[in-house]
Amino acid sequence: MLMEKRKFDTLLFDLDGTLVDSSEGITDSVRFALEHYGIHPSSREELYRFIGPPLVDSFMRFCGFSREQAGEATDIYRSRYRVKGVYENRVYDGIKETLSALNEMGVTCALATSKPEIFANTVLDDMGLRPYISFAAGAELDDAEGRKRRLRSEKAEVVAYALESLGAADKTRVLMVGDRLHDIEGARANAIPSAGVLWGFGNREELETAGADYIVNSPSELIGIVLGQALSRR
Repeated sequence: MLMEKRKFDTLLFDLDGTLVDSSEGITDSVRFALEHYGIHPSSREELYRFIGPPLVDSFMRFCGFSREQAGEATDIYRSRYRVKGVYENRVYDGIKETLSALNEMGVTCALATSKPEIFANTVLDDMGLRPYISFAAGAELDDAEGRKRRLRSEKAEVVAYALESLGAADKTRVLMVGDRLHDIEGARANAIPSAGVLWGFGNREELETAGADYIVNSPSELIGIVLGQALSRR
């Protein structure tokens, strides 16, 4: 009966700021990289803007680095993140219960994150989220060798990869769930609806301006959206 009522069959989840609070591991690793260049952030909150977008883009935008320097800073960041920061996460309250309920309804839950796929898989395993996620789509790791070719890194590219890998034929029944404008823009670029969540690192204004179809206050509200019990903002 639930299957007949469902509005969405597949949910693509962002990771950082949506499923897990990754602020400690990411910001401490960003600070580690910036201090290499003599830059000393005044607070952790100042570094929250690095959470979500591709790191190379963030180092260029927020620090004025050249692309080459931003790539170097990303390597320095990862020298700490891969051994420590990747394990410094906390699953948001209500996430596991909501994912479990969605799975029981027959909804496919997958990951679509700008975090390199190798790190995303580590987080899923370490945080006990693997049983709920059928497929993890992430960015390709832009190491020194990889930078010789165009890699999958932008959110729109990751979402497209997830849709192709899942064989999602009817895009109207796929919902992207994330906390930042990049998640909403990535969904729009692939012609799928989106839900912006308010427990992460974005805010209502950012998500509404980006064009989120739904605004979500708590994980459990996703159940109502899937069942068609919540009205779209559009």
